[in-house]
Amino acid sequence: MDAVARAELARKIDALLPQTQCRRCGYDGCLPYARAVAEGEAIDRCPPGGDDVIGALAALTGRPVVPLDTSCGTQGPLSIARIDEVWCIGCTLCIAACPVDAIVGAAKRMHTVLPALCTGCELCLPPCPVDCIDMVPAGRAWSQVDADAARDRFAVRNARVASPPRKLPASAKAALPTKADAVAAALARARARRAAAGTR
Repeated sequence: MDAVARAELARKIDALLPQTQCRRCGYDGCLPYARAVAEGEAIDRCPPGGDDVIGALAALTGRPVVPLDTSCGTQGPLSIARIDEVWCIGCTLCIAACPVDAIVGAAKRMHTVLPALCTGCELCLPPCPVDCIDMVPAGRAWSQVDADAARDRFAVRNARVASPPRKLPASAKAALPTKADAVAAALARARARRAAAGTR
């Protein structure tokens, strides 16, 4: 099989994968695993896809159907991450770990998971220093629409992470207020409010 045929096969394999980007297969996402399968890697390494994906990959590649390799994990219903907001310290480590930007928050502020976007990959669990993230039943099945949207979010996130930080031109940097300027402006606003209220 030539390189073009392998690339087309990898694209078709990727279309069958659930796009949870969980890395349980041992690859950095669904597309790298799809490329490996096109090169001969086993078709039984996707716990989120389980038997259905194995069957679809077997039909596509002409290989025999085999049981799921449980060293990669076990198949189960969709679970999504939930952050215990009382314990969240706002470290942003889970945000950095999420492959599909399903966690929102800011440094030293409470984070939360957007349930409709969470793929259940569990990649946010290990970096959490206070163990405030649990996996809970999603109460729904993962669909092809979910998979397609997750693939798109994964690609956008990877492109953003890979792009170099934008540098401000010198003129824009000069226009930014200094910390001292910001404090002085805040004090001036407070004095103006007091004066308007008739107090000193």
